[in-house]
Amino acid sequence: MYDKIIFAAESGNCREIMAAAILKNLGLTWNIEILARGLVVLFPEPLNQKAEAVMISNGLSTEGCMSSQLTEDDLQGNVLVLAMESKHRDKILELFAHADSNKVHVLSEYVGDEIEVMDPYGGTLQMYGLCYETLLATLKKLVNILDKGVFYE
Repeated sequence: MYDKIIFAAESGNCREIMAAAILKNLGLTWNIEILARGLVVLFPEPLNQKAEAVMISNGLSTEGCMSSQLTEDDLQGNVLVLAMESKHRDKILELFAHADSNKVHVLSEYVGDEIEVMDPYGGTLQMYGLCYETLLATLKKLVNILDKGVFYE
């Protein structure tokens, strides 16, 4: 079992924060640290306003949601990193020499989905809602995989 799950994407202020909040809300059968990180975070930014509206409308807390840069320290220990897109996974493995390729995956691939979670950036509120619904369905699969102890390593 992992001690920490990190959701990662480019900016750290949208899909990764939504994914972390959804997973915390779904609940796992053991205590685990769940984080959201960006790959290019020059300074902390608040949660994307449309993502925030979708989260609030689905009863998820947005308190303290700020983008945060993925660091080498984040990757230490028994951690599972779930990137939103394959380009993010590749960038993590390129940027961090100590990143374990067996513990850095694309979220959709990890749960057996064929299509990556779309980036709603710049889209309508409905697109952010669709992204949320996709994440919710994908993360329900993740909970099932993790709770059964079936890991793709």
